[in-house]
Amino acid sequence: MISLTEIIKNESVEDVLSFLGPTSDYRKLDRLFTYNRIEVVTSGELAEKYDELFKTGVLQDHKGEVIKGPNWAPPAFVTEKKYGIE
Repeated sequence: MISLTEIIKNESVEDVLSFLGPTSDYRKLDRLFTYNRIEVVTSGELAEKYDELFKTGVLQDHKGEVIKGPNWAPPAFVTEKKYGIE
């Protein structure tokens, strides 16, 4: 079972958003960071990094749904199969 708490606590904001962005809406991501790394939310880093991923093509909006963009690549923790990711 994947531990989202461990991923959020141990990985970069960009990597977490790249991994979870296509499957979770922003409210869920905000809530996960609020519970596990509140400083990322209160500093504005979460919103800033989320917007940046859209601008750089890592994520994109497709009819109101977030999908992987043309510049998306799996974060290292995914390719290394950390946290029970298969």
